[in-house]
Amino acid sequence: MKAVVMAGGEGSRLRPLTINRPKPMVPLVDRPVLGHVLELLKQHGMTDVLVTVRYLATNIQDYFGDGAAYGLQLSYSVEDRPLGTAGSVKYAAAWLDEPFLVISGDALTDINLSEAVAYHHARGALVTIVLKRVENPLEYGITIIDDEGRVRQFLEKPSWGEVFSDTVNTGIYIVDPRVLETIPPDQNVDWSKDVFPRLLAQGAAIYGYVAQGYWTDIGTLEEYMRATADYLYGRVALPRLGTNIGNDIWVSGEVEIAPDARLYGPIYLGHGVKIKGGVTVYGPSVIRDYNIIDTRAVIDRSIIWRNSYIGEQAQLRGAVVARQSNIKRRAVLSEGAVVGDYTMINAGALINANVKIWPNKEIDEGAIITNNIIWGSQGRRVLFGRYGITGLVNIDITPEFCARLGAAYGGTLPKGSTVLINRDAHYTPRMLKRAIISGLPSAGINVADIRSVPIPVARYMVHALGAAGGVHVRLSPLDNRVVDIRFFDRDGLDIDRAAERAIESYFFREDYRRAYLDEIGRIRYQEGVEETYLAGFFEALRPEALQAIADRFKIVVDYANANASSIAPAVFRRLGCDVVELNANLHEERIFQTPEQFAAGMEQLAAIVPVLHARLGVRFDPGGEKMFVVDDRGRRLSDLQTLAALTELAMRCYGGGSVAVPASAPCAFDAIARRHGGTIVRARAALAALMRTAADHRHYLLLGDGTGNLIVPSFYPVADGLFAAVKLMELLALQDVQLSEVVDQLPPSFMAQTRVACRWEHKGRLMRMLAERFANRPLEQIDGLRIMLDHAWVLILPDPDAPFFHVIAEGASDEQAHRLMQEYAALISELL
Repeated sequence: MKAVVMAGGEGSRLRPLTINRPKPMVPLVDRPVLGHVLELLKQHGMTDVLVTVRYLATNIQDYFGDGAAYGLQLSYSVEDRPLGTAGSVKYAAAWLDEPFLVISGDALTDINLSEAVAYHHARGALVTIVLKRVENPLEYGITIIDDEGRVRQFLEKPSWGEVFSDTVNTGIYIVDPRVLETIPPDQNVDWSKDVFPRLLAQGAAIYGYVAQGYWTDIGTLEEYMRATADYLYGRVALPRLGTNIGNDIWVSGEVEIAPDARLYGPIYLGHGVKIKGGVTVYGPSVIRDYNIIDTRAVIDRSIIWRNSYIGEQAQLRGAVVARQSNIKRRAVLSEGAVVGDYTMINAGALINANVKIWPNKEIDEGAIITNNIIWGSQGRRVLFGRYGITGLVNIDITPEFCARLGAAYGGTLPKGSTVLINRDAHYTPRMLKRAIISGLPSAGINVADIRSVPIPVARYMVHALGAAGGVHVRLSPLDNRVVDIRFFDRDGLDIDRAAERAIESYFFREDYRRAYLDEIGRIRYQEGVEETYLAGFFEALRPEALQAIADRFKIVVDYANANASSIAPAVFRRLGCDVVELNANLHEERIFQTPEQFAAGMEQLAAIVPVLHARLGVRFDPGGEKMFVVDDRGRRLSDLQTLAALTELAMRCYGGGSVAVPASAPCAFDAIARRHGGTIVRARAALAALMRTAADHRHYLLLGDGTGNLIVPSFYPVADGLFAAVKLMELLALQDVQLSEVVDQLPPSFMAQTRVACRWEHKGRLMRMLAERFANRPLEQIDGLRIMLDHAWVLILPDPDAPFFHVIAEGASDEQAHRLMQEYAALISELL
């Protein structure tokens, strides 16, 4: 069988190691990563090999040539632009006239390819995807197969709520050439994102072969270090170069080891290595060809590429040194430090943990290096998390960091674009917002500063102004030492993962676009924000309700001393209703509140509403996205009760319709829908996903996540606490009912909830075992695993931020709900 090796990757996350070489040419112990892949192919009789190349292609072609020296027949397909994993193979379609194997050139594996090919032929498959079970499947594409091995579902880069298996795509495929006919030529096309889902939708015979053996994707420096250690420890069943001279020390060619040197394997020493007197080397370590380790140096769990010098008493601890570098006497490289090609670290210098030094640099004698040189100061692998970019003020996220972040973000947008920027009222976001502003114009981006308004207003204004995107800086609602930086796309929704990765790529490479003098962006304060927002706001309300609100409504509003007070009073003035305002002044010190302070504020609101004979009490969160409600009797509604009451009112008013609720919502919502001929849609509760659903389904009456975020797409598909509050008033006024009456009429629900501790690395395996165990029962796999029972259900949901599972049960009674919760929690503990 012919094989295609995809070797066009740049390996940006492996920088600085990939500055001067493509990712497949990064040395892994005794040969380049690509060399291990070719060795595996040769083991399984696949000697006719096509290598697809693009980035620094000549490095690969010059090293491997025609393959004769390696017992292979190599051909090359050189792309002049990125075509994607499938597009690159389509580019070479003329060479592929029979079933062929596709494999990545930058992964380390000993998977039995012959067994995978036999499996493919036995199944009569159009495509066979080689799968592997891993501890943490979040960074991979999950593939779900049935008992016969047929692929049923693909999930690219899932969240924990979507992890229904630990079986991931290794990037190894056996493909019938007929598949190539479905791929358009000269386009960027991906196997797992484009080709396979399309074939699956057409009912094609796609199978998954779950392989044994070793496999790891060498995508990051951490994975590179781990793969090196695994290879040295013999966990990879591939032939090794060199000879074992004892104590798990492998040498290739001639080496010189001083009699008093101490070496503790596993260690690999390349040809021409010299280990001088008093040197100590602790494995797993790699010292490649022609390196000199001078007197009394210490090498501990480190990798040194060829032709480098490690001076007297120098110390390398968990570090990587690229080729032809000079580490002089008493220099220290700490854990995770990486030194690029042709770099000199002068005597006594200290390179701190996780510092990366790009090629061709010189570090002064005695210098202490705490930041990357020259390419940025962050040692972390990714910037974005669940809440955007999050970190401690002036420690993780500094003004310097934000200026670079602004420049990196600007580089992802066309020159001359406008970015809207906003913050909350606290003084730390003010400082950091100004630093971000300083970076954007340098990349040729104009800035529209709307100062400090609620997040939903900022989202709306991004779209209203035709901006290319937006940035909001806020104090974290979870910790007042932390700030969140959130990025919006041109529609005001959270940017997708592709946009996040583009920003990360620019940031970590510090590959900033610098605008010429007359192209530098302009900064302006945007006027007319309130007028623009209110115009759209009131256009989305029913005119006949406005007079009813003015005549019949008294409301108590708690602004929580936050941004909502900057615009909500104008809304209530225009409505003409009777408003009692609490905590209406912006107060920097009160923006963050502990759970106890929040509960006290809600108790105060609940006490005031009935005394004033108000019809409603509402409190907004600091960002203005959430709404918390007290009814006319002074009862504090739970977030799910508020969502249910709004669902009841909306379906009454509009004669049915569709409402999206979280997977954990009780069956009471379905009962409400049946009353009015409506539809309940269960959706992922993550706010970004819920807003994206709202944008795609503007006909929905309402969407909610059950934690206070409410979206009314008829205005704008974002969580907006202020509009949700006024929409509630509108619905109550149109039907002339009290909120307490609606709440009293809601169908009962009996629910119980607990959580079970689970180590991160076991989450994916557990979800797969549960999905297999309950495969013959009715299941919903929207957000976690919802197991449908007779008049009951159980939801098993991995927590995205902590090492445990939520177990949520609903039954026909409290007793049944608690029994189911305990039963399934015990099952999880048993499986673990």
